[in-house]
Amino acid sequence: MKKIGKVYYNETFAGTIEQSEGEYRFQYDLTYLKGTANKPVSMLLPLRSEPYIEKTMIPFFDGLIPEGWLLNIAETNWKLDRKDRMSLLLALCNDCIGAVKVIDASPEEPVAASAIQGRLAE
Repeated sequence: MKKIGKVYYNETFAGTIEQSEGEYRFQYDLTYLKGTANKPVSMLLPLRSEPYIEKTMIPFFDGLIPEGWLLNIAETNWKLDRKDRMSLLLALCNDCIGAVKVIDASPEEPVAASAIQGRLAE
């Protein structure tokens, strides 16, 4: 399943990061690129219209994910797998220290009609 995060820089929508089919992709939003005062989310990701594509989590975004005891707490409390870097990014980086935050924008899994009927019957 495709996982998508909206990336904000100083509360301004800057672009999207997504994971699908074994690759990670970050792309700046065209409107963000047109803003004359907008800055790159990282010096390692200069402003450009072409996407950044990697086989593993893009290092800047991987660096936003907590480590050590804080990662252990997140793993336990939210049942997250420390190897699933995109799920960690989406779950833990919506209120980071600093100018960048990532908000989960992944499409939700469809709910079967029978499941909805069961919930309504309760």
